[in-house]
Amino acid sequence: MPQTIELTASYVRPAIFSLFPELVGAESTRHGGVSPEPFSSLNLGINTADDIANVDENRRRFLSAIGAEEFGFTSSYQVHGLEILLATEAGRYEGYDALVTNQPGLLVGVTVADCVPILVYDSEKRVVAAVHAGWKGTTGKLVAKTISLMKDLFGTNPEACYAYIGTCIDECSFEVGPEVADLFEPAFRRAQLGTVKSYVDLKAANRQLLLNAGVPAAHIEVSSYSTVLNNDSFFSHRAEHGQTGRMLAVIGVKK
Repeated sequence: MPQTIELTASYVRPAIFSLFPELVGAESTRHGGVSPEPFSSLNLGINTADDIANVDENRRRFLSAIGAEEFGFTSSYQVHGLEILLATEAGRYEGYDALVTNQPGLLVGVTVADCVPILVYDSEKRVVAAVHAGWKGTTGKLVAKTISLMKDLFGTNPEACYAYIGTCIDECSFEVGPEVADLFEPAFRRAQLGTVKSYVDLKAANRQLLLNAGVPAAHIEVSSYSTVLNNDSFFSHRAEHGQTGRMLAVIGVKK
């Protein structure tokens, strides 16, 4: 049976980032907005059938709640690819599934409704990244590529990075065919007896990518929530058959 959680706020703030008062990092829930069903209520996705005025108001509420109303905001129309944007100013782009910036006062973010949002903070260079990793982004090692770009551009030391693997579809709900399962290492897939299908653990796969990139295990937090099991508090594209809203996961350094 679906799990019920006591989660009624409009956002979740990762505990791993509480060490850094200069940092704003959070992921939204579905609570506290103005959107009607099936987007009820805090739909932050522009590319949905929801009224754009609702989404604008919801985004205003979310940014205000996390103390980021004075930030610029950079995002992208995501395409389940491996392109990474170096964000230098506020704006909306297309074709990028990860965003990196070293600009104080600039928030970067990704929208999700089952895929994995990953937020990364280089605590030495004060560089942030937001990554959108579905199964394509995970098998394409997008979060590792993002950290590599941070190293190339800013001299990031992965040992100084802190990461949050956000709320997404959990292993017990992410059933896939062999064409997807075979792309994952055996440690991150579990065969479903009596069928050709498997369950894939996107959280664990991305955690391993972070570890392989040099991020210490103690610097990685993994959300305990599931978009499917906790669908009362998070949007799930799969559980709601595509008729649903989107969450935002955002990160930025204060001026």
